[in-house]
Amino acid sequence: MRLRHIEIFDAILRTGSLTEAAEALHISQPAASKLLSSTESQLGYKLFERIKGRLCATREAEILAPQVARLQQELANVRRLAYNLKHIQQGHLRVGSTPAVGLGLLPAVVRRVHQRQPDITFDLYTHHSGELVEGLRTHELDLIVTFDQTDHPGIKLIPIGHTELVYMSRTDSAGAVRLRDLPRHNFIALEARDPSGLLLQQALDAEGLSLNIIAQVQTHYVACAMVEAGCGNTIVDLITARAMLRPGLTVSRIEPPVRVPINVMVHAADPMSTLHQVLIDALTSVSKSQNLPGDSNT
Repeated sequence: MRLRHIEIFDAILRTGSLTEAAEALHISQPAASKLLSSTESQLGYKLFERIKGRLCATREAEILAPQVARLQQELANVRRLAYNLKHIQQGHLRVGSTPAVGLGLLPAVVRRVHQRQPDITFDLYTHHSGELVEGLRTHELDLIVTFDQTDHPGIKLIPIGHTELVYMSRTDSAGAVRLRDLPRHNFIALEARDPSGLLLQQALDAEGLSLNIIAQVQTHYVACAMVEAGCGNTIVDLITARAMLRPGLTVSRIEPPVRVPINVMVHAADPMSTLHQVLIDALTSVSKSQNLPGDSNT
């Protein structure tokens, strides 16, 4: 199948109409009909049958459909990458981060960078780790800041510091909270796919502990909101805890401590610009200033 054959197949599959498929491809209806005939002739079997005025996929077309959908997504990624390579601006950075970093770290970083170089502008995006990596691969993002420490092909990982996991509850805790005391309380857990959630689960496994989990959430902020509502207690990263601390909530260190790395990821093949380095320096500096609420050096 040629690319044009794939396009007509996908268009008819989506619309169920040769006329609408032609409009989607910006060609005439006779041209679309000829293209479909050419596709089926090359393959040696029918792709669509007309049923009650609509073109319906044959069994062979249904088998092809998932692979064609994946190919169309890859083609869309290639087009997006080509566009992004043309429209990259000088003096401008597109920065992606996890929601925790976006709320708790980036505002201070942008302020610091802008004080040093007022001509730098930013586009800031918050996504989960998988979406950030994909945005970096397609050059929609110049740099991402994440707790993820996975090695991804074609991507360079730069450690810039660390934060820690902390315990959030509605009751005062005298000193650090021990992991072995957590099973006594209802717990709001982060899913294990989350980098912080994975680190916590590894620490619990090392202690042979199992928690009384009443809910598992994808987002750190939801976990904190559930604590505020009185649903239970949670463990999140310190950056999130500082941003979400409300009257009636307390934050405590956990024992043994669990450190969470903060990493920058960039394109491995692309040389880093001065703008990249300015932002990384600011991220490194600001990440070192993240302390527990109430610490004397906060």
